[in-house]
Amino acid sequence: MDRNAEALGSFLKARRSLTRPDEVGVVSGARRRVAGLRREEVAALAGISADYYVRLEQGRGHRPSPQVLDALARALQLDGPTRAHLHRLASATGTGATATTTRVRAEQVPLGVMHLLETLDASVSAFVQGRFMDVLVANRTATALSPAFAPGSNLLEAAFLDPAIRDLYDDWDVVAREAVAGLRASVGARRDDPRLEELVERVSARSPEFARLWARHDVLPKVGGARRVTHPRAGAMDLLHEKLAITGTSGLLLVIHHAEPGTASATAFARLRAAPDDAG
Repeated sequence: MDRNAEALGSFLKARRSLTRPDEVGVVSGARRRVAGLRREEVAALAGISADYYVRLEQGRGHRPSPQVLDALARALQLDGPTRAHLHRLASATGTGATATTTRVRAEQVPLGVMHLLETLDASVSAFVQGRFMDVLVANRTATALSPAFAPGSNLLEAAFLDPAIRDLYDDWDVVAREAVAGLRASVGARRDDPRLEELVERVSARSPEFARLWARHDVLPKVGGARRVTHPRAGAMDLLHEKLAITGTSGLLLVIHHAEPGTASATAFARLRAAPDDAG
């Protein structure tokens, strides 16, 4: 079976199970026994035959047209990023791609970005993460904010397997969901990369929470925002974070944490930077 077609089928099945009948105008009887929509209901909403939809879920269908994909996206009420992910998965079906052909070259941080991190150390926490959420380089303030931001760490593993990360973030559940959905957005249709498979298998084996979230097939591009953290030395801080794509690379991101100037959080963050090597 085409592994890309299988990935498309898994995505459709997962999103179907998460779509509530009442949200799409389907009358749900008291004897309903399935979570979400039935296959024939998705097919009817999308205007395609039930047999064709079943074959798509089973990984046996031909590559669907953009029109069919848009109809399925409407039926499953997919948002913009998730709709785009559906199209990427479908475009990979039937290509015969293998783990060897989809392997990404070793990730290298441009020298200019490494110099930039040293410059930023005087004011912000900054590190570079790869497509699979590996920390490639970091400044001292980043590692003072959390050892999970040190080079060699993996942010997905840390989010689910490191108790210190749960203690650091006041909204750990949001951080965890965004980490999983962000990984899906980052890898796109490259589901058979050996590095991804090994990472997902290892974290799934140790974290049922991760396995549950991964099975949802949520997709969310990595964006900036605000986080409230409680650092063991600096205390509570409201930090802003930015996630900036590094051009000319295969999906590397520059991640920056900083505090709004003139706030109590900025004062606390300055204490954190004052002696980063002493952080625990």
